Amino acid sequence: MPELHLPWMEVSILIPLLGAIVVACIKDSAKAKIVCLVACSLTLIFAAGEWIDFAGLDTFEAHDHWDVFQAVFHRDVFVIDELSAPLLPLAALLYLTTVMTTLRTKASRFSFGWTLFSESVLLATLACRHPWVIIMLLAVAAVPPWLELRHRNQNTRVFTVHMGIFVGLLCLGQFLAGRGATAADPPIIAGCLLTAGALIRSGICPLHCWMTDLFEKATFGTSLLFVTPMTGAYAVMRLVFPIAPAWALQSIAILSLITAVYAAGMALVQTESRRFFCYLFLSHSSLVLVGLELGTPIGLAGALCVWLSVGISLLGFGIALRCIEARTGRLTLDKYHGLYEHTPFLASMFLLTGLASIGFPGTIGFIGAELIVEGAVEVYASVGLAVVLAAALNGIAVVKAYFHVFTGTRHAAAVPIHSRLGERITILVMVALIVGGGLIPQPGVASRYHAARAVLEHRHPSQSPQH
Repeated sequence: MPELHLPWMEVSILIPLLGAIVVACIKDSAKAKIVCLVACSLTLIFAAGEWIDFAGLDTFEAHDHWDVFQAVFHRDVFVIDELSAPLLPLAALLYLTTVMTTLRTKASRFSFGWTLFSESVLLATLACRHPWVIIMLLAVAAVPPWLELRHRNQNTRVFTVHMGIFVGLLCLGQFLAGRGATAADPPIIAGCLLTAGALIRSGICPLHCWMTDLFEKATFGTSLLFVTPMTGAYAVMRLVFPIAPAWALQSIAILSLITAVYAAGMALVQTESRRFFCYLFLSHSSLVLVGLELGTPIGLAGALCVWLSVGISLLGFGIALRCIEARTGRLTLDKYHGLYEHTPFLASMFLLTGLASIGFPGTIGFIGAELIVEGAVEVYASVGLAVVLAAALNGIAVVKAYFHVFTGTRHAAAVPIHSRLGERITILVMVALIVGGGLIPQPGVASRYHAARAVLEHRHPSQSPQH
């Protein structure tokens, strides 16, 4: 297997872990934020270096220059391929922008140490191919949100039960699957257990109540960082997709499609901003699962494109909502707030990222949404109609929320609530990614289509997917 020229992955995993140790020794929240920003910035640099290095190798997969775990597991642990290579810089960008936009007034409630620890665990998960290590890392990733809920004296029962069942199903399913499981000879019971565990982590209806509970009880930043990377979809691709038969994948797609339409409808009627964002994200992440499980090159390519575009757009959307909430408290969507005059930058970011998430023409999500619809129609015509319905409901919900938050009245503020420098930098970065990806989509689409064909060829080595 080819190797990267430098140990990009291991360094990008190690930097936030070391940063978490340093932050744990700092009592001042302002200094802790500076250390966290430095660690997140360095992590993004090395994660981007990994993607650039991998792109120059012209191979499906590659391992790190150093792999210290090879002696323990007798195989390469940190391995990236065309599926996961862009996910590492996307995850690093998620953490950097979240920390950068954390206001000083909220720094005491937001744990920078656990944030860096979570980033290290997430990057290790996305850089891993070993099933048992992935399951272990997914279990560890649930610890920081649980600790925050306990620290805030919130009831953890819903979160604990769902995460416990999720980890238990993955462990039992992987144990029954063994090492020799393939799509040609699938272990039915093991596949069902792995699928159920991954769908719980993805929040598929009716097993999604833990996600709304987390957004209501934890800080917005922690909730955003826990769900936005879509590690449930990653678990599906690594644990379920290689061994599941075609009928099982299409069953997952149908369940995900039902969730996408249901969550879009729920987002349309929400009166509380956090629940609105939760259902909006749940609808989009379910659409990603729909494309992933269609089993066609077009559908899978569309899902991989939407995975990246939704990660970027809903990241910006959630950050905009979080920044507004940091100034005004939790927002209700049953009345008008008229915040545009005070925060025009955040208003622009809110609308642009919201429209990009639904695939508005000229944004990064447009081509991916079209590919998912085309791939869905190839399987069932009614599935394509349902995808369009979910996107339409999400679009109405986004525009409705924009009007309620930023228009309709004049807001009287006792103190200035204009955008800070870190927020403006984040807005400019998001605009560049969203508009740039929409105006020049060919490189990204070609890369994701090539990755989709390669993934399908590795699932069925004896068959070559048709164009």
